[in-house]
Amino acid sequence: MSLTGQRVLIMGGGSGIGAAAAALFAARGAEVVITGRTPDRLDAAAASIEGKVTARRVDAASEREVADFFAEDVSYDHLVLAVSGGSGAGPFAGLDLDALRGAFEAKVFPQLRVLQAALPRLTASATLVTASSARAALPGTAGLAAVNGALEAAVRPLAVELAPLRVNAVSPGVIDTPWWDAVPAERRAAMFAASAAALPVGRVGRPEEPAEAIVFAATNGFVTGQVIEVNGGLTLPTGRP
Repeated sequence: MSLTGQRVLIMGGGSGIGAAAAALFAARGAEVVITGRTPDRLDAAAASIEGKVTARRVDAASEREVADFFAEDVSYDHLVLAVSGGSGAGPFAGLDLDALRGAFEAKVFPQLRVLQAALPRLTASATLVTASSARAALPGTAGLAAVNGALEAAVRPLAVELAPLRVNAVSPGVIDTPWWDAVPAERRAAMFAASAAALPVGRVGRPEEPAEAIVFAATNGFVTGQVIEVNGGLTLPTGRP
């Protein structure tokens, strides 16, 4: 399906899943705008993608910057909310609740803020990017589950309230993206190996895989109110100890 003539906005498109989604939309002919907080990263992402891709610096956590961006007389067919950040991981008994509050401020409120501000400019779909921690039962992820679960819980009522705008979420599992760069390389490799061994597919994911689900959610006109899991079987009841 060609997307020529359509305009896509990806908030958080400078790297990882957002950048992979930008590449897929552009490959199908869409005009893509990617945003983020780091100009160098945005420019590098835009330069690496073939097609019509424009980089704009916008901090989705800033109410003023978001309002200024959507004050421009530009409409979008599809919005992708790949905004993330903050902490919130770790055993619950010692969880830093101030850090968890920061995770809500870095992901939940920016995604909702952008969607709200975008409504007058948006014509077809909005896709939130959450995480499978919302539905898994992994020790040390209660905080992450709260953050991503909050967004996923909003998808169904938003799809009904904002119709005919379609609202969906894509919920990735463990994906090899720059999100993990803060973890030392040796520890990161061990974590990926452990995750791969526990998953039915036997590996961690690639950014292009949830990106493909994002494009599907955005472009399939009969899909709304859904959370699409792309997690290699992370949430399946395998019966394993």
